[in-house]
Amino acid sequence: MTNRNQHNDTGGRRVGTGGTSTGPAPLDDASKQIIEQLQQDGRRPYSTIGKAVGLSEAAVRQRVQRLLDAGVMQIVAVTDPLQLGFPRQAMIGLRTNGDLEAVADRLAELDEVNYVVITAGSFDLLTEVVCRNDDHLLEILQRLRAVEGVLSTEVFVYLKLRKQTYTWGTA
Repeated sequence: MTNRNQHNDTGGRRVGTGGTSTGPAPLDDASKQIIEQLQQDGRRPYSTIGKAVGLSEAAVRQRVQRLLDAGVMQIVAVTDPLQLGFPRQAMIGLRTNGDLEAVADRLAELDEVNYVVITAGSFDLLTEVVCRNDDHLLEILQRLRAVEGVLSTEVFVYLKLRKQTYTWGTA
């Protein structure tokens, strides 16, 4: 999942997958350990990572750059929507007709939409939104419903976030 505007309890940066890969990238143990170090703190110095994983600072720097260039990971600042004045979050399931990818692309253009995924099951698409309040959520919902190809929506309002991690892929 990319570009998700979520809180990270480590307070640092989020390391996640780029979401554009066509298949899993084979990672050796050293690369997995580097990713784990960055998942804990995306600003951790390469020298500190090198000591933890048994590589030189230069080797860590090169590996990190290769992982970034390959789209295996990205390092981004993670914000807490509540602290930025967006206390309302919701997942919205959409049923569509027509060109599914074109609809997904149009939804992805909306600023408040921070996550769009094409799914199998009862919904064709899932989107995540962050909002200032319920009136703002209603405004966004009306804009989503106005997108050509959207047949119906169902809103799942977040009441409390109990778990969120970015540590997959290294075990």
